[in-house]
Amino acid sequence: MNREDITAAYIDAVVTSGAKAPELVGTQPQSKLLQAQYMGRYLARPVFLGHAERIQLESDLLNLHTALKSLPERVYGGDLAAFARAVGMTDVQVSAIMRSRGTSVTMQARADMYTDESGFRLLEFNMGSTLGGMDNADMCRALLDHPVLGDFAEAQRLQYVDTMREQVNNVIVESGFAPDSFPVVALTDWPSSFETLGPYMAHYAERWRELGLDALPCHIGQLEVRDGRVWLGERAVDIVYRLFLIEDLLEYPEAPELMDPILDAAARGEVKIFTPMDSELFASKGALAMLSDELNQHLFTAEERESLNRILPWTRMVRDEKVTLEDGTRVDLLAYATEHQDDLALKPTLLHGGQGVLLGWHEDTTPEIWQQQLKDAVDGAFVLQRRIRPVPELFPGEDGEPVPWNVAWGVFTVVNGYGGVIARATTVDSNVGVINMATGAFVGCALHATSD
Repeated sequence: MNREDITAAYIDAVVTSGAKAPELVGTQPQSKLLQAQYMGRYLARPVFLGHAERIQLESDLLNLHTALKSLPERVYGGDLAAFARAVGMTDVQVSAIMRSRGTSVTMQARADMYTDESGFRLLEFNMGSTLGGMDNADMCRALLDHPVLGDFAEAQRLQYVDTMREQVNNVIVESGFAPDSFPVVALTDWPSSFETLGPYMAHYAERWRELGLDALPCHIGQLEVRDGRVWLGERAVDIVYRLFLIEDLLEYPEAPELMDPILDAAARGEVKIFTPMDSELFASKGALAMLSDELNQHLFTAEERESLNRILPWTRMVRDEKVTLEDGTRVDLLAYATEHQDDLALKPTLLHGGQGVLLGWHEDTTPEIWQQQLKDAVDGAFVLQRRIRPVPELFPGEDGEPVPWNVAWGVFTVVNGYGGVIARATTVDSNVGVINMATGAFVGCALHATSD
């Protein structure tokens, strides 16, 4: 069975049972961790993956990851700084990346995707330690507490990945610590967001301590470099788990003064940073444009090209030049984008969470706004990406009847491969353009079939 078959079977089971959305969320509202972050906005069911679909999706995302991390070598002859500038990094950001470059590129990533008529299609690929939604296994456990889903999952042999446990394994393995070493980890945010996220981070750190990390929540301004170590109060820190972003360097002129001592300590080997700043390079939508560009296709293996063609929509940096479309037609990019506004999105290469995205088809995007934004984006850190039209999925409604929702799948990869899913969704009737928590999305998890 594929995801559509499993979904249809589960919706039938819900309708037959007479259960309604409020009860089907299970025990999620009783979770302090989930409530601190999601405040009761839970989907009434998980999303589902068939066995063959999960295997194919994992393969495609690992091929995408391999192609992405190879770009500095394959396109820029190993010049990481040139690659960083090409995807839109400023000189301050390039400096931070070069000083905290990792020995390898992390496997911890989240592919944000829609499903259209052809299958999974990529919106953006987030990589590194700043990913949200890695608490999704708590949602799975809470949903399975309801007997309708619990019995259905048992009958269909459905399982889930404990993404948070995989996250802890990622930290230990990629930072070079022994499995039972219980390293001290500073779960480190940026000062301006710590006040809001602090309570959630405290719950998260508590869970990490259960899983093998001596975790302490803080913001970067609370860390001190002295005596050959990084300290949080009187605790020497082994690993700084980085929740601050490369774009935080641009928040105010003094921002590098907070980050530089920690990056310098990591360069001297006094602390590990998970993940190094270079992970954000490979999460840039500018890097996706390089993968999509026909001029680079010969650099990838046949297997990589097959995966890229399957999941990556047409994406190009905004330049005043000719480009090739999917069917091989050569067009002037700016003229084409002006004429095909309804089929394109304009996106900044480096921002996260839908910030700065302009949807050409949105009712508020007039031709005048589109043309002006397009003009302003030329030769800047922006891409144009082909619109993906998601196929709605049915979820139990307040009265038990199925309601169509649009779903954004956040599919994780980890050291061990496939790492689970955080689902975010809004009703079709809400007409939301970018699906995330800021636009009112509800959240959920995924169960996958263990056999065909």
